[in-house]
Amino acid sequence: MSLFGTMKTAVSGMNAQSNKLGTVGDNIANASTTGYKSASTAFSSLVLNSGGGGGNYNSGGVDTKVKYSISQAGATVATQSPTDLAINGDGFFVVQDASGSIFLTRAGSFTADDNGNLVNDAGFTLLGYQNNGTTPTTVVNSYDGLVPVNIGASGLTATASTEGQLKGNLNKSAVIAEDLPSENPTTSIDLEKNGILKTSMTGYNAYGETVKYDFYFAKTDVDTWEVTVYDASKSTNGGFPYSDGPVSGPETMNYDIGTLTDPETITIDDPNNDLSITIDLSAMTQLGSASTGDGGNINGNPAEAVQSVSVSADGTVYANYAKSAARALYQIPLADVASPDNLTVLSGNVFQTSAESGVVTLGFAGTSGFGSINSKQLESSNVDTATELTEMIQAQRSYTANSKVFQTGSDLMETLINLVR
Repeated sequence: MSLFGTMKTAVSGMNAQSNKLGTVGDNIANASTTGYKSASTAFSSLVLNSGGGGGNYNSGGVDTKVKYSISQAGATVATQSPTDLAINGDGFFVVQDASGSIFLTRAGSFTADDNGNLVNDAGFTLLGYQNNGTTPTTVVNSYDGLVPVNIGASGLTATASTEGQLKGNLNKSAVIAEDLPSENPTTSIDLEKNGILKTSMTGYNAYGETVKYDFYFAKTDVDTWEVTVYDASKSTNGGFPYSDGPVSGPETMNYDIGTLTDPETITIDDPNNDLSITIDLSAMTQLGSASTGDGGNINGNPAEAVQSVSVSADGTVYANYAKSAARALYQIPLADVASPDNLTVLSGNVFQTSAESGVVTLGFAGTSGFGSINSKQLESSNVDTATELTEMIQAQRSYTANSKVFQTGSDLMETLINLVR
């Protein structure tokens, strides 16, 4: 056995306990940091070859490796901000720094910066897919298509209508119409006598102006109806004739035992208002009850200011208005890897993929393998302060014990040197 080797082993032990105290110190310092993941120190022995069964022993030492409990979720706390987001389950938010580098994080304390982008407390910008009127889709294995989530829309905004739905019933016992609305007669039609249903819906053009459309449903044969749509602003005294022809139809609707078989949709083509609106008619039944067409809606919104924003459980960011329906702006994806605890940890509670963590996979909240997004909540640090204090005491005692070994080796070394004096 070498006294020098013993002292080296003691130094190794003190260094190892210093590392442990370092992780304990970081954990305690970040006990209140949103989304922080605790670090721990794992120890492994270093053994030197002592020869083949001899009486000499060569002391080795100890090695350490820092681990992070990234997959362990912290407790959630309630807040008042709709842009404070917490993930309930697996997944990470995708964020970027000022240079455009992309990272993963669980720290969802997002607020709008001076440009309207959602930025968390560490300065990382939240990324999402922009909603341009159609439901976004993810690129599963890359970050293509992601843009900063911006909620800074100011002033008035308007959205043109693109789709809608009409619900109701057409009376199976209605008479076959003699005067058809599709012919745009020069005189008024007696709707009740002809068994014709008239209903109206309002859409919006790109300027936010309302455009009212009159829908006429006329029975033409058994289980067959005709639907025609006119721009209401072209009517005379609220009825026929219209100064322009129909903006949709006439379309023949065929029924089978009360259910519409075709067409399930019709399209309003209105060049005067630069609108093309797809209307879903699949919920228009033909049953033995009075004709009604009082359900449904058309998307779009008039010119009005955004009142607030909200985030749904699937990550959809909505703009809310005082009068019209909410409009989807973005959808926030979640990212995940096969081994989250092996992600590379960087400053600001962000992570990068590594060879050990596996490649990133993107998906939307609530789908298979991903958790949900909770608005007005934040994920706390997963540090247990009581456990950290216990670990600190243990590290302190072990450090002291290793220092005693070093001191003893030093004393023995001094005794050995004094033998030659």
